[in-house]
Amino acid sequence: MERTTDTREGVGGPGEQAVLLAAGLADLAVTTVGAAFTSVRGLLRRSDTAELAAGAEQDLIARGRLALDRYAAAPPAHLEVLARQVIAQRADGGDSDGDGGRA
Repeated sequence: MERTTDTREGVGGPGEQAVLLAAGLADLAVTTVGAAFTSVRGLLRRSDTAELAAGAEQDLIARGRLALDRYAAAPPAHLEVLARQVIAQRADGGDSDGDGGRA
């Protein structure tokens, strides 16, 4: 039986295909874990690891604060804003609508 570069041809049966799939997944996992381990080892060798971690913590805190401000706080009620503007205008003695205080 002649093997080709096409992965669909030349596979003996379902058992052989399962073994090849498992080997491929294992190779992918080893490669991924190896790359992650190399990255972590590089980070641990840095002399400023503590400062790097502190900076990352501050960034996460800032992101959390922004996210809470964005989603948790409800905007002020429209009528409440208008009422405060009218009160502020009356306190200043101003009349911005030009009708001399007549409604």
